[in-house]
Amino acid sequence: MTVVATLPSVRHSIVVEAPREHAFEVFTRGIDTWWFRDHSIGTEPLQEVVMEPREGGRVFERGIHGAECDWGRVLVWEPPTRLMVAWQIGGDWQFNPELAHASEYEVRFIAGAPARTRVEFEHRHFERHGQAGQTIHDAVEKGWPKLLAAYAATAKAG
Repeated sequence: MTVVATLPSVRHSIVVEAPREHAFEVFTRGIDTWWFRDHSIGTEPLQEVVMEPREGGRVFERGIHGAECDWGRVLVWEPPTRLMVAWQIGGDWQFNPELAHASEYEVRFIAGAPARTRVEFEHRHFERHGQAGQTIHDAVEKGWPKLLAAYAATAKAG
C-alpha cells in the first residue's frame, strides 16, 4: 500500500462588503451567480451550478441539455455561520462517489460591521485523493482565489 503524505491546506480569508446572512446566501444558494462557466467537469456546456441547501445536499452542475454531474456533498449546513462540502472531484476531473476519497472545504462567515463579513475558507485533506492529491491541491490553490474574488464582488453588488 502506498502512503501519501499529508498535504497542506489551501486557506484564504476575504472581506465581503455584505451582511453575514447575505454573504452566506450568495456563497451557497447563489453559487451559480459567481461560479466561472469554464470551471466544469460535465459532458455538456455548463448551464447552472447548484448547491442544495441542507446537510447531505448535492453540489452539482447541470448542462445546457439537462445532464447533471455531481461535484460533492454538503457535510455541514449551519446558516449563516458555517458550511462544509466534500470535494468529490478526482485527479481525472471526474466525480468520485467514495467520500473516503474526497477532500473538503469549509467556509466560515464572521460578522464584522453591519454590512461587512470576513469569510475564512479552507480546502483540506488532499491526501484522500491518493496520488492525485498534489495535482488537485495545486489546481485549487490557483483557482480558489479567483473564484472567491468573483464571489465577493457578486455578494457586494447584490
